[in-house]
Amino acid sequence: MRLFTPEAMREADRKAAEMGYPSLLLMEWAGWKAARVYRELFGHRPAVVLAGKGNNGGDGLVLARHLLLEGVAVRVYAAEGQEGDALLARQALEAHGLDLRPLEEAAWGPGEVLVDALFGTGLKGPLGGLYAGLVDRVNASGLPVLALDLPSGLPYAPHVRATATVAFAALKTPHLLLREACGRLFLAEIGLPRHLLEREDLPEVATPEALLPLLPQRPLTAHKGSVGRVGVLGGFRGEGLRYAGAPVLAAWGAYRMGAGLVHLVAPEGTPLEPLEAVFHPVEAPALPSMRVEALAVGMGGGPWGREWALAALQAQLPTVLDADALQPEVVEAYRKAGVKAVLTPHAGEAGRLLGKAPEEVAQDPLASAQALAGATGQVVVLKGNPTVVAEGSRLSVNPTGNPALATGGTGDVLSGAIAALLAAGLAPFDAARLGVYLHGLAGDLLAAEKGVGLLAREVAEALPRAREALVRGQSPLPFAWV
Repeated sequence: MRLFTPEAMREADRKAAEMGYPSLLLMEWAGWKAARVYRELFGHRPAVVLAGKGNNGGDGLVLARHLLLEGVAVRVYAAEGQEGDALLARQALEAHGLDLRPLEEAAWGPGEVLVDALFGTGLKGPLGGLYAGLVDRVNASGLPVLALDLPSGLPYAPHVRATATVAFAALKTPHLLLREACGRLFLAEIGLPRHLLEREDLPEVATPEALLPLLPQRPLTAHKGSVGRVGVLGGFRGEGLRYAGAPVLAAWGAYRMGAGLVHLVAPEGTPLEPLEAVFHPVEAPALPSMRVEALAVGMGGGPWGREWALAALQAQLPTVLDADALQPEVVEAYRKAGVKAVLTPHAGEAGRLLGKAPEEVAQDPLASAQALAGATGQVVVLKGNPTVVAEGSRLSVNPTGNPALATGGTGDVLSGAIAALLAAGLAPFDAARLGVYLHGLAGDLLAAEKGVGLLAREVAEALPRAREALVRGQSPLPFAWV
């Protein structure tokens, strides 16, 4: 599944028309599918449709006609100046005797549902004037809002804050990057020829179907040395200060993702957990002799972060570089050595590597992840909601995870989990996107039971459940098909 920009979606619509596919059919399907979602969510509650003059407004007019035919009370406030398919949709609605009123007169009351069909993906810049005021009124109404294709105003401000959004044909970038504004998400197939949606030049949305084949399998003859061994190097001990929990959590993440054996290299005095790990206490960062296939480095490294990463470089093994190991000189050393690495920065760490402010990184995570992957020659896991995985021109946007994962140590668990998949033989890009997906899914499973207040250790413990959910086809998508 590909993640479309609004421009790419308009291009797909144009190509369908050039092939002879009637664009009016697309509008009819979109409005009908949106009406189905409306009835599923709101039953026969009266609808107030706010329709722009473009195709998004036309979708709303089709929805209004179908709701009217199903006995739902409908009022429509529409902009003037419809052309083409949108004009035909208006004429079809008016043929049923519904009186459309000017958008400037839009009003609503208690018990009604607002349908946002103002702009969708057709916006070229921030809203102003009548439309900005209308969006502010919609948001202040306290009424449920169903947005068609995209909440109007996205990706700018002001924008509609929808209760639910029906995306047409494919997910668009704001659906995942600005999902809070979209509310509950539905994806409607509207008859667009499928090959027009298979664009390998666009980012992928990580889906269970794509990731399941990557999951390492264990033959009956498996033993702890054949399923992947991981070395975790991290922690710091200074005068009056010690970071010990982070490398331990990475070890838990590696074991729970399926590593057969974990070597934990950390300062003397680090808690001996998990008990199954082979503990190598050190007085300062060093690479002891150990047989492993992949490394996770830097968690809790503090002032030792650089030294941990450079010590690990001697092994010339696939490595996850996290936290305090994410220093420009470290990344450059790995690039020059030709060692495959997975970098796992949050926006602040990515900003440090790119020479940008964290806010600039977070504003466009797709471009930021791709820029960092290009500059370093490595796989980049830009952590956030959503997390983006990049390698060269390839981008994968992760749909799992939730705000309950915003707690100390969950990133350390992720680093260990990705290292376990590297040790099992997965390519860095595949290890990263599968690890990110399962880590987020573990958080989703826990949040459904406990809400906010998760512990990083609990996320590690839930990784086997996430794997099983993926195998059984029980890992949910962030949207419902309609």
